[in-house]
Parts: sequence; structure tokens; C-alpha cells
Amino acid sequence: MKRFILLASLALFSIVSISLNRAEAKVAPEPADSVFINGNIYTVNEKQPHAEAVAVRDSRIVYVGSNQGVTAYRGPKTNIIDLHGATVVPGLTDSHYHLMGVGEREVTLNLEGTTSLEDFLSKVKARVDKTESGKWVTGRGWIETFWSPQAFPTKYDLDKVSPNNPIFLERADGHGAVANSLALKIAGITKDTPNPFGGEILKDKQSGEPVGMLLDGAHELVTKHILPGTAAEAEQALLLGVKRSIELGWCEIQNAGSVYDDIALFKKVYGEGKIKLRIYNAVYGPGPNADRFLSEGQTIGAFDDRFTMRTIKVVSDGALGSRGAALIEPYSDADTSGFLTVKEAELQPMLERALRLGFQVETHAIGDRANHMVLDAYERAFAAVPPAQRKVREPRWRIEHAQILAPGDISRFGKLGVIASMQPSNRRAPRCRQTL
Repeated sequence: MKRFILLASLALFSIVSISLNRAEAKVAPEPADSVFINGNIYTVNEKQPHAEAVAVRDSRIVYVGSNQGVTAYRGPKTNIIDLHGATVVPGLTDSHYHLMGVGEREVTLNLEGTTSLEDFLSKVKARVDKTESGKWVTGRGWIETFWSPQAFPTKYDLDKVSPNNPIFLERADGHGAVANSLALKIAGITKDTPNPFGGEILKDKQSGEPVGMLLDGAHELVTKHILPGTAAEAEQALLLGVKRSIELGWCEIQNAGSVYDDIALFKKVYGEGKIKLRIYNAVYGPGPNADRFLSEGQTIGAFDDRFTMRTIKVVSDGALGSRGAALIEPYSDADTSGFLTVKEAELQPMLERALRLGFQVETHAIGDRANHMVLDAYERAFAAVPPAQRKVREPRWRIEHAQILAPGDISRFGKLGVIASMQPSNRRAPRCRQTL
């Protein structure tokens, strides 16, 4: 069956559906700009789960109901669209998205969908062959989970196809990356380089030499040597990310983290009418980005309710697939239990300030140790700033992923009023000893 996605929010569907009887009463409504008829419409409203017709005026849904009822909204200039039985659903939202990352992947080297190490290396070589010697080659999207064997690429693999260009390629989750020998040399990473806080330099167990894989906080050792893109390239990445989102059917995305300076770019392209996508944006914290955000305030419903920014994004650990997720017990297939990527002493003051000012907080936590730490931090903040002292009494704080939980922590989400913001995945992950 043909599928038709209507740009409308769940809330709008519910509101107009409740007012159905009033709309079909004797008072003649103002004509709509567009009327959709003969549809298979899912309203997500238990009182009226299905409908045939929708009327839209000034980019807002003003009626959901029957073909007969919608005739009241027809005027001489109303555009009538016959759906011929096509399915209509409320506008879809991706609750955890990295918009700039999607766009940058398209601008640089997109390694999404590589099926093997050989496939991965052939794509890298093709880009290297088109790149001036000595210039960086960057990209994102590979994941070894579907390769055989399921092993990370190494600097030795990359050196075969790129001896003269420094390479830095992020895993699909953004928590792991592989660099070649030239990139490691530029970054000064040797067998004696210690792991930075919140990250790990993977090294050969026998020789101690770095193998090229860098996790989380270790990325910056290399990325600080890569020249940032121009303003034009940043705008191109943003617009490509938006284009890709719309092609996938998203009407809104919740952008899970940006630097504060990105906000000026968002507002510029919205102001120029270049974005047909709703964005609910979060700013990374704790640190200077969040401090500036808390001081300068939120943006609510700007650009015809298409841009909202009221959330701070925290990252508390790495990812399960790259063995950076912080676990209570070690991984079954690696000599590590992951690591935390945020210091509690820096996190707590920001949480309390966010509560007082009415900001939402969403925190990435995948491992059971990270989830326990974040729940503890949230609980301390809630106790330190009771509802009477908050600008928003129920702040709807979230834990992103909430993937591996200690049994005793599961019930704490409901008791604390914390949202477990989980995302489904069909990717196979390494087993860990601590299970649900």
C-alpha cells in the first residue's frame, strides 16, 4: 500500500480530533487551504483512531474526520487532494539524532554499509587516490559488527592504502575511530602515551604499540590537528543532514548535542527558508557550551515552531560495541570494563543550575555502571533543588540509551520520573557478563 506521511505533530492530531464534533456542528468554519480526502488516516487518538479526511489552514491541521464532514472546509480556493486510500500518519520524530554528523558523513567519506574489511579499504583507497598527498582523509560510518571476522581495522590495514595521507575514520556510533600511522605520528601518539580521561588508546598486548583504534576521549588527540571546516562547509553539512532526514521520512529530529556556536548557523538557514524540518536541539555539557547556554537562555518554538533549544546533552560513557560503555563487571571478550567520560564533580553543579532555570537534561548512558552513576547524580540534584525551587516542576530529564541496567536500577526511573530514552537497533553487540 502506498504510504503518505503528513507533516503534523501528534499533539495537533489529538487536539483537532477532540474538536471533531464541534467542527461538524452548524457553525460554518473558515475555508481551508488544503483538504485531503479518501485517506486511511491513523490519528493516534484512542477516541477516534481512524479518519478519512484532513483539512489544513496556515500550515496547521484544523480538522480530522470524515469525507462528509470535511466538505464544510471547502472554499473556492481550497486545494483538494484525493489520497485514493493512501495511508496517512502523524509526522514522525527521531528522538535521538546527530544531524551535523549525518551531513559531515556525506561531505567527507561515507563508509556506511561497508560489508567487509576489504570493502572498507577499497573505499578508503578510492578517496585517497583523489586526495592530494599529505592532506587529511576523514570519514564516518563503518562498523565491523557485520564483517567476518568481527575485528576493528588497524593502522596497519590503513597504511597499505594510505602511506602518505593522514587518515581518521569514525565508527558508526562515533565512539570509536581508526587512524593510520601518519595520523598517529602527527598526534604524537606512541606506546608511552597514557590514556586520556574518558578515553582509551588501544595497544598491542605484546609490543605495547598503538594499533590505530582510539576510543571516545582519545579522539581529541588526533582531531585537534585536523583543520576545522569552513563556514560554507558547515552549512553544506547541515543542509545535507536535513535533506537526508527528510528523505528518510522524518518531520522532526531531536539533535542530541551541538556546540553553542552551531546555533547561529541553525538560525541563519532557518531565516533564509532553507530548512523544512523541525529540530529540537541540545547543547553539550558540562563545560563552556552549557554555561553559555544556561546564561543566555532557551529558544522555544522559533521560526514558526520549527526550532526549539531547551536541553543540555551529557555523555557519561562510551559505546558497547567499542567496549567503552562503563560496566560494573568486565566485558566477556575484552580485558576492560569500559570508562566514564564525565566527572561527577563537574556534572553536579550544572544539574542543579539546570533544574533551577528550567532546562531539560538528557544524558548518554549505555553501561550499567554509567546508568547507576547518572541516576545517582539526578537523584542528588532533585533532592538539592526541590520542586518549589524549580522553574519547571517536572523537568522530564532523560537517560539516552539506558542500554545495560543493574536490576536494582530499573525501578528507579519511574520513582525519579526519569525518561528511559531507548532506541531499537538490529546491530549485534559483544556480550557482557552483566545482563538484564
